[in-house]
Amino acid sequence: MQSDLLEVTSRTDDSSAAVEPLLQIEDLSIGFDAKSGDTLAVLRNVNLSVHAGDAIGLVGESGSGKSTLALALMGYLKRGLRVLNGATWFDENNLFALTRQQLEPIRGGRIALIPQNSGQSLTPSQRIGVQLEEALQLHTALKPGQYQDRIVELLAQVRLPDPGKLVARYPHELSGGQQQRVAIAMALAGDPEVLLLDEPTTGLDVTTQAHILTLLREISQQSDMAMVYVSHDLGAIAQVCNQVAVMYAGEIMLQGDVKQVLREPLHPYARGLLASIPRLRSEALPQALDGRPPAPGEVSNECSFADRCVLADTACRSQRPELMSLPSGERVRCHYHHRADAIPVTVESIQGARKEVASLTPVVSLDNLGITYHRSGLLKQLLGLEDQNTPTVQAITLALQSGETLGLVGESGSGKSTILKSVAGLLPPFEGQMLWRDNERLPETIKQRSSKQLRKIQIIFQNPDESLNPRQTIGEILAQPLKLYFGLSGQELERRSIELLERVRLGSHYISRYPAQLSGGEKQRVAIARAFAAEPDLVLCDEVTSALDVSVQAAVLHLLDDLKRESKTTYIFVSHDLAVVRSLSDRVAVLYQGRLCEFGPAAAVYATPSHPYTEVLLDAVLEPDPDSKPLLMTDDVVELSPPAAGCPFQRRCPQSLGQQCNRETPPWHELDGGHFIRCHLDISKNRRGMSKLPTVELP
Repeated sequence: MQSDLLEVTSRTDDSSAAVEPLLQIEDLSIGFDAKSGDTLAVLRNVNLSVHAGDAIGLVGESGSGKSTLALALMGYLKRGLRVLNGATWFDENNLFALTRQQLEPIRGGRIALIPQNSGQSLTPSQRIGVQLEEALQLHTALKPGQYQDRIVELLAQVRLPDPGKLVARYPHELSGGQQQRVAIAMALAGDPEVLLLDEPTTGLDVTTQAHILTLLREISQQSDMAMVYVSHDLGAIAQVCNQVAVMYAGEIMLQGDVKQVLREPLHPYARGLLASIPRLRSEALPQALDGRPPAPGEVSNECSFADRCVLADTACRSQRPELMSLPSGERVRCHYHHRADAIPVTVESIQGARKEVASLTPVVSLDNLGITYHRSGLLKQLLGLEDQNTPTVQAITLALQSGETLGLVGESGSGKSTILKSVAGLLPPFEGQMLWRDNERLPETIKQRSSKQLRKIQIIFQNPDESLNPRQTIGEILAQPLKLYFGLSGQELERRSIELLERVRLGSHYISRYPAQLSGGEKQRVAIARAFAAEPDLVLCDEVTSALDVSVQAAVLHLLDDLKRESKTTYIFVSHDLAVVRSLSDRVAVLYQGRLCEFGPAAAVYATPSHPYTEVLLDAVLEPDPDSKPLLMTDDVVELSPPAAGCPFQRRCPQSLGQQCNRETPPWHELDGGHFIRCHLDISKNRRGMSKLPTVELP
């Protein structure tokens, strides 16, 4: 079909029937004009049909074109891009030919978008309730008197605590995960026909993610709403989608039924992605794909995956494969798809030495640490009155051994990042103390710490864009700690900077680049290099892989593990991804509402979790298998703060003992080999068969 991209066009095909798709992309190519004068494509001849009730997953590495394709489904292009050929059809119109005014009733209403960054959809100066009310005004037929009930209903749907009070808050008063849930509620407000999701659950904890995905699947089934889900998380794709399109270098390489694609994919690239995923039941570090995706314009008449493919030969490098349809219903772009099953999709072996703790010497010890964000009013401070607010983190006692990785896991708001901030000196505790090595008291704030103490503790943040100065070159960024802590200059400074880049698998040519010229994975490697430039003893990792695609994530995990063994560095590793934590951690601490629930060797905690909360977390983990469904508590609710007395998990615990859990602080019990739990339940019983009888004697 030929269409004029400059005018509003309509479909006149009389063969349209009940099977006509809601949305259809036909032979779409999108690109940009380079400084050289060449036109470079970021999407190449893509065809995709979206029917009512469909749930299509778009997967692939960063830069593969997933988000560009998803935005094209609503007729939107990022700045600098233009349509080279093809069209997007919706309701018999080419969306790229509609005016802004014609698109207004479609975008946000009939086609809604949930972006990865909730900051793109929330206005910081408006209260949450006002923003949701605006969405209802624009995209529903509700009357003003019905707005409040619908707003509360939407916020409750996405598992936000106390929605009646939440409507009066501003976005900055919510956590990142809570902001993302508000963005999801806003997208659902108009009951859209098509919902586009661009990494919508990346910042959510494991239980909230599982509940949100279950909600989306139920809404899609009940309303026949179509979904196009962009994600690096193949576990999320497996739970929500019935079809998957695997993208690479702006092309669809494989498309088909979710079960077939995720179990026995017929393309080498898809099999490589599966091997890059850490598995909950395996201690193995995932296998990263070798090489990198080609940049726009680097590939012409050849297979775009040839340079990274173990099956490639001269035919792959001289002839671009077509996207062929197979009898099974799949579409695959590969000359040798019939040989793809020879490529493994999981890594089951691991070197035992990686799990050995280098030394039993404590690097840092946390002794009864208590932390709060609340600050007493001036009058209370002057009168010396105690504040009754429940602390954010309380009674944390841990000792980190030299050369080990301690994983901190728990839902959003459990205090993981708060503990990191306190250890880093960014948030002083209100009680307890931190001890460094030989019982040297570690000052509470950065201002109080010596240069040596600052050098020995480094932090790597989740988003490198927020920690790398965009106006400085990579060389200038790495030079800062080298100058500050070691006084390097001249050729020695440059030599050491290049050495750091090579250590994180980046070449010397990166030294003159700016952060904007790097991919997300490359920027995170620079952030890691900057942390190790200080030659630290302790590195605090705060969700350092959550924004990375699975292959880059696997490469970063290998890098962190190699650096730890080479430097005998100790890590505190915070992540929502429990499979990632298991692959890297020696010991794991489970937190709920700032209180420790379970602690011990990673293998023991994952194999025999003995606290009900740990079981809830592990049961909610999403595996890249459509038949593996998370187990969720039906009446589960999120809490804003822990109870004032008793077990912190009492109100959500499926095995609560009533008054004993409500009133009495549970005792610590040691199981085997340093595995501890804090619970009133009979610990002599195994996890899933745990007795509901209380411990006979309580200290």
